[in-house]
Amino acid sequence: MGCGPGVLAVRLAHLFEDAVGLDPDPAMIAEGRRAAQERGAVNITWILARAEELPGAAPGPYRLVTFGQSFYWTDEIPVAEAVYDMVEPNGALAIVGHQAQGRPEPPSPGPPRIPHDEIRELVVSYLGSTRRAGQGTAPVQALSLEDALANSRFGAPRVIFSPGVADRVQDIEGVLSNYLSMSFAAPHLFGDRFEAFAEEARELLRRRSPQGVFWDWPGDTEVMLVRK
Repeated sequence: MGCGPGVLAVRLAHLFEDAVGLDPDPAMIAEGRRAAQERGAVNITWILARAEELPGAAPGPYRLVTFGQSFYWTDEIPVAEAVYDMVEPNGALAIVGHQAQGRPEPPSPGPPRIPHDEIRELVVSYLGSTRRAGQGTAPVQALSLEDALANSRFGAPRVIFSPGVADRVQDIEGVLSNYLSMSFAAPHLFGDRFEAFAEEARELLRRRSPQGVFWDWPGDTEVMLVRK
């Protein structure tokens, strides 16, 4: 749900007979299809819809429903309730993301950190301070993700951590590509200013690392898991 460019859907599809990627942004669905084709994932159905349109948009039933850092973009409790009706008995909902706060940070393998704050400021200078979510905007999050799940029939989640990649090194194009895969900085949001943004971002990165290489540690992988 809120599959974006298919980051989770494509990587998990081989574990299941069939998979579904659902997102309200046509550009994200197109990117998901492209990524699936590159990886040979032929068992994914792509659906253009919002999570709030569930269960009608993709009724299931499902063994697993995942959100990759997209759950908080939704009307959380009603969406969790809809998912509860969609999963099989003993089925699960999993929210997968990164968590750096409170996690032990590994030492840098040498290159400088990606200047995330500066890149986000650059995105804001082009798109404004209202955080975008594809064709829409980010809602105000009244509850934490844990509290939202706890207020649904699923109940409080089990939180599992898996060590993040400690030695991930990227070049300038890799850093830029990762940002452009995010719903708040998707290329189509920039319109005819996209090339100007991309070149300004590259110049910013070149100033921060003349060698053109960066280290990134977004945190450990955090999974909030609830079962029906």
